Amino acid sequence: MDDSEIDRSAWPPLPAPHAEFLAPALARLRQDARLVGVAAAGSFARATLDEHSDIDLVVAVEPAAFEAVLLDRQAIASALGPLLAAFTGEHVGEPRLLICLYGPPPLHVDLKFVALPDAAQRVDESVVLWERAGRLSAVLATRSAAYPAPDLQWIEDRIWPWVHYLAGKIARGELFETLDGLGFVRARVLGPLLLQLHGAEPNGVRRVEVVAPAHLDALRATIAEHDAASCERALRATVALYLELRERSATASLVRRGAAEAASLAYLDRVNPC
Repeated sequence: MDDSEIDRSAWPPLPAPHAEFLAPALARLRQDARLVGVAAAGSFARATLDEHSDIDLVVAVEPAAFEAVLLDRQAIASALGPLLAAFTGEHVGEPRLLICLYGPPPLHVDLKFVALPDAAQRVDESVVLWERAGRLSAVLATRSAAYPAPDLQWIEDRIWPWVHYLAGKIARGELFETLDGLGFVRARVLGPLLLQLHGAEPNGVRRVEVVAPAHLDALRATIAEHDAASCERALRATVALYLELRERSATASLVRRGAAEAASLAYLDRVNPC
């Protein structure tokens, strides 16, 4: 497609708020000569978008104009519709991202601004919505999307100090800290390993209910109430599920931290006896 047209043949059916935002937003973005193209990722690209979905847009920028466009992100976003709030994505490790809420009705839109060559490096596939002279499509064709796989050695090196830390927090009655820690391990360790085991994108615990139904009871057991006994049970369930997933995911190169495992579990038994 060239600069004069937007091909909607690859678009999935869109709920009304999404359609009403996207068409005029693309028209406005095309007016900025610094922009090379726009692609949609996430549920749009997977054709699973529904009324609760975000719109995930990748905005490709002329490399020479990239820094200036980053400085103008808020103004660019404000021109796309009634912007209620916007903030950058440092908290998710992506400072190029502008997370926007438009409305009413409220609509979550992620605008990820990337220099054109950097558009090739991505975690999921995307659908080009508009581009100049095929340039964005050409860059995307240079490599496939690849979501980073969980690094089991990275996890194994850290999980036992985390278990020791959480056991101590339970013993001291710091239960909100414990609840946060259990959630962190669920999102960074258990969810990704489960999703990878079932051939899905290992993105936290997203869609784990659909992807891994056989493990839902085990995963639910890692959820605690604000109660010391409940937190202890959840931590033990977390350890049990991790050990299962570790053995199902391990390769011959994995170095198991057996001494740390034994010491952390012994500490858990000592300070939080069953």
